Amino acid sequence: MAGFLGKIFGSKKKTPEGLEGIVEALLMEAMKLSRLDLTMSFSRDPDTNDLNVDFTGDDEEMLLSKEGQLLDALQLFVRRAVQHQLPDERGNINLDCADFRQQANDALIALAEKLKGIALSKGKSVYFRALPPKDRKVIHQYLAEDGRVKSRSIGDGHFKKIKIYPIKENEADMDRQEERDEAFQR
Repeated sequence: MAGFLGKIFGSKKKTPEGLEGIVEALLMEAMKLSRLDLTMSFSRDPDTNDLNVDFTGDDEEMLLSKEGQLLDALQLFVRRAVQHQLPDERGNINLDCADFRQQANDALIALAEKLKGIALSKGKSVYFRALPPKDRKVIHQYLAEDGRVKSRSIGDGHFKKIKIYPIKENEADMDRQEERDEAFQR
């Protein structure tokens, strides 16, 4: 076990160099210790410098069970270990399996669309269940594209609810005026 913790927090032994080397070593050791039958493929996003790791193999179902909790845990583990070993690294590390992340985002967007319709038809606020930050970000970005509604996170702690509410006409007029003022100042 000391070897595993040494890989995470650094040891006197030679450690892999670079982001991909460290991530691969961490994940290979985690796969070995957990006896998961998975292979990994790495890719870099040229625009954001994000490192994307995609898993395939016989144990995909286990990795994705319970709404991808094991996948999320592995991602958090790898990110924290890399932050410790490479504090100046600016790219993000994303783990995925069988396009799980995109499917989850699509489901969130579909639910946000449904709740937006309810808010607009009733003219009242509606609330989305408590979500972690990464899921709230997906919903807020999607709803920001529609000028008829606004959204904001409500609550304390890591998991917060999302309030979706229609914009009143005078508020929409003020938003448009602010946009014109900003454009005029440029």
